[in-house]
Amino acid sequence: MTVRESQAASFPSDTGRDPTGRHSVRARIHAKLLDRLDLTALEHLAAAQIRFELERAVQALLGEETLVLSRRERDKLVDDIFHEVTGLGPLDALLGDSTISDILVNNFREVYVERRGVLEKVDVSFNDDAHLMRIINKIVAATGRRIDESSPMVDTRLADGSRINAIIPPLSVRGPALSIRRFAIVPFTMESLVTNGTLSESMANFVQAMVRAEINLLIVGGTGSGKTTLLNALSGFIPHQERIITIEDAAELRLQQPHVVSLETRPPNVEGKGEITARELVRNALRMRPDRIVVGEVRGDEVIDMLQAMNTGHEGSMTTVHANSPADSLVRLENIIGMSGVSIPYKPLRQQICSAIQAIVEIERMSDGKRRVVSIQEVFGMQGDEISLREIFAYRQTGVDAQGAVIGTFAACGTIPAFLAKLRSRGEKLDDALFAAPGTGG
Repeated sequence: MTVRESQAASFPSDTGRDPTGRHSVRARIHAKLLDRLDLTALEHLAAAQIRFELERAVQALLGEETLVLSRRERDKLVDDIFHEVTGLGPLDALLGDSTISDILVNNFREVYVERRGVLEKVDVSFNDDAHLMRIINKIVAATGRRIDESSPMVDTRLADGSRINAIIPPLSVRGPALSIRRFAIVPFTMESLVTNGTLSESMANFVQAMVRAEINLLIVGGTGSGKTTLLNALSGFIPHQERIITIEDAAELRLQQPHVVSLETRPPNVEGKGEITARELVRNALRMRPDRIVVGEVRGDEVIDMLQAMNTGHEGSMTTVHANSPADSLVRLENIIGMSGVSIPYKPLRQQICSAIQAIVEIERMSDGKRRVVSIQEVFGMQGDEISLREIFAYRQTGVDAQGAVIGTFAACGTIPAFLAKLRSRGEKLDDALFAAPGTGG
């Protein structure tokens, strides 16, 4: 049964469409059960014992309220509280749906999900702000964090790697809000990305070769464009004998190699102490004898140490950055360094960026919700004071069909990268014809 069907089988989610008031009755009983039961004590019981205790409590409360509910309605109440004790209440059904990539709780009444790149509202709700707040506190407490008026924002993750962001009043005007960015249980492989139309087979062969041949890569794109998913797929081609250090704000990467050390930043505690930044982790990683450093995303002064690592023997390192194009990504790196307070003349800074990053892969979430690699460019060198880029592969959109799906083609741009000789010296067998633009005859 789908989430929608499951919810439709229970009470309506809007009392305005519930003339009998059954939803409000269920919500009231649900709230009383939560107040009466010692959920912490129940958590230590076996699942069968928990369900038995809940059924007994529901029956007793219905007797006190002199209410008659059908067996189906009574089971739904028990299921709701069971999920409160053993999981995350109304969120459990959504978290169990593998087609959902994002869960967005705007307030206790409104819950949206993203499926295959498209947002839709679902018939899932919480009883009230207190109910939603209880679930948020359960998530946050499990990660050793806290959320309250003195610390009204939390960014953390679930055990499965899903990224969690919660914000509460007074910062969130309409009540607590929760965002969950799911991470695939089975990570995407390059083969699945090709099958899904994220990139062409020729592009996949090229980026795989770059990873194996230790080309320093920068992956760029907007929020939700699939940068981390692509980074995870690309990292699968790092040879298994290499030592890899990953650095992230919230650990999402799932590298399959045997020699991986995953590092995660730490925010300050309620006293404002104990923060460990990405820059500190990058510096520490350099002392850990890494062959490659993979930074989930650069957004602060850690970019300085990342560039230095790429320039000083840690070839094949990779990272991502928020940007709208490869050219914009280089400007963003400059701006990040400028805002960090480090004073470097712009020309030497660009020279350092140019020598550190050899290729840029841009991924975009398009209007139909699909993610596509829209450009692969080589950082060719300096032309005067500017960094020169050359496009090697691109996705050219030609239109949109009647169903709203984007129409276009992947194609080589006729540019043979300057580092092709390095790829071949590392054993990558790439023919010049791979880079021939359509209609040029190879």
